[in-house]
Amino acid sequence: MGYDLHMTRKDNWSEELGAEISTDEWAEVVAADPDLVMCRTAQAVVDGQELTYEHRWLAQMVTHPERDEKGAWLDWSNGRIDVKNPDDLLVEKMRQIARRLNARVQGDDGEYYDEFSSSGRPGSAERA
Repeated sequence: MGYDLHMTRKDNWSEELGAEISTDEWAEVVAADPDLVMCRTAQAVVDGQELTYEHRWLAQMVTHPERDEKGAWLDWSNGRIDVKNPDDLLVEKMRQIARRLNARVQGDDGEYYDEFSSSGRPGSAERA
């Protein structure tokens, strides 16, 4: 299990209807960003078992210092980009990408991870 963050244009990432991020837009962002590479395959060892996940629109933040341990994967699906258990560095990267895509970063519970929430603190979460 884990906690996902989502780059979305919808009011709530889980809504079926609403503005979506296209695969063409996602591919353009990845191609233009030296921190990202479209890799299509993620591998991890969990409890001694090797797991493999394949998806055409899977990218990795290759400049993340812990990418080998944590993955730093960004996965386009259903008009949004999902990241599982991102650390602060990856959340900041998500904010940068979201700005380029005219989207927002939103947690599983609906809170936004914008540059400044109503509290005025950089990077804090704000409920939708």
